[in-house]
Amino acid sequence: MNESLPPPPCLTAERQLAFHCYTPHHRCLTFRMLYSLARFKCSLLQVLKGASRTPRPITVPRFGHQTLAAALPAVGGSPGVRQARALDHERLLQVQWDDGACSFYPFTWLRDNCQCPLCTLQSAQARSLLLTDLDVHTGVDQVQVTDSNKVSITWPDQHNSEFEPDWLKKRCFSPEARQARQEELFLNERDFWDSGLQIPTLDFKEVLHDDKAALDWLMTLRRLGIVYLKGAPVEQGQVARLSQRIGYLRLTFYGHTWQVQDKPMANNIAYTSGKLSLHTDYPALHHPPGVQFLHCLQQAQQGGESEVVDGFHVAEFLRREHPDAFNTLTSLRVDFTDTGSDYCNFSVQSKNRIIDVDNEGRVVRINYNNATRDSVLDLPLDQVQPFYSSLKTFVELMDQPENVVTYRMEPGDLVTFDNWRLLHGRKSYVSHSSLRHLEGAYLDWDEVMSRLRILRKAVHGDSYTPLRPR
Repeated sequence: MNESLPPPPCLTAERQLAFHCYTPHHRCLTFRMLYSLARFKCSLLQVLKGASRTPRPITVPRFGHQTLAAALPAVGGSPGVRQARALDHERLLQVQWDDGACSFYPFTWLRDNCQCPLCTLQSAQARSLLLTDLDVHTGVDQVQVTDSNKVSITWPDQHNSEFEPDWLKKRCFSPEARQARQEELFLNERDFWDSGLQIPTLDFKEVLHDDKAALDWLMTLRRLGIVYLKGAPVEQGQVARLSQRIGYLRLTFYGHTWQVQDKPMANNIAYTSGKLSLHTDYPALHHPPGVQFLHCLQQAQQGGESEVVDGFHVAEFLRREHPDAFNTLTSLRVDFTDTGSDYCNFSVQSKNRIIDVDNEGRVVRINYNNATRDSVLDLPLDQVQPFYSSLKTFVELMDQPENVVTYRMEPGDLVTFDNWRLLHGRKSYVSHSSLRHLEGAYLDWDEVMSRLRILRKAVHGDSYTPLRPR
């Protein structure tokens, strides 16, 4: 092995040192494989320099005992198993793949996920094995690779499990493989934007009837948070029709669908002709709707333009420039309320953080509607002023012109957007001969992501890979 190969030129001095120091004693990892992968990443970075998406810095992967290749999808067919053996002391199964990569699997996890008909209901792909029957300290009696290249394990009670190689490789426990799998399942990568966004536009009828167009719609909706559909019939019922492309609508106290019009004795501030400040819908629920549809049936003669802001983009700016405000809005739970009568009588209360983050600190939801923020503020006295100051800073950032996209809907236009991410508003309007009229509806992200995965498999089969340049 030639150990004098130079580090790829795109690596920083610190990473070049790490490159030289990364020795070949790690299991199943060769120096040349690491070198080739790093060179490939550098070349890819150069190709992407002209893209609108800002490239992320290249880093040398940190390997435990599992190699990066174990995280990558197989090229040209299913991965092949070169060798499988039990590491009894560590209670791990070691699988070495034909491409030289290596994966490790805990005995307990393998026994828990046995794919035989006794342990898995094949028709539902659901586990039949009861946890009470699982020996969480199990060993193994025998491991072998079958003639059909499956990994076969005989357990101490002589139960036998067989695992397909592609099934195992997709579930590799390396950090890289786990990250790739989670991105494939949930598409957590986002592209942030500001006032320069050109809202992606698709044809309403194509989305209804063509799987690829529908997949493009949902993938873009997930990545950017907003997609415009043109050419919908100018009649009520189109938001319900579009929802059938996904599954079903989210029923709320305002009904399956709702009519946004200037109404006397309005039970919602949206049902007036006044300005709507930037907000997310329904933070008065502990689980607000994830996706919103709005279909224009009649536009106002004057005013009524729509406004949207990327809440995740603004939240990340707040994190960088005003960390104390970010910490306040991600830690304090605020009261929201909504009371009235529509589909039925309702009196809802919730406690939500203005900015929700997951356990990795990633922003996952904005909960903000100034109209339904309750006068009840369940905070200690010394936290009231910091809360108001932090919220004011966040709202002022939203309202900056460089963050706001303004557009005007015309009859037949239908906008779809991520209600957990986007804040939307409306300029005041004047209607003379006919009232401005939008029809709206909600869906949940669980239903949307379910349809996205089904469409992705229908369009791409099992060849889809979520890996994106970093």
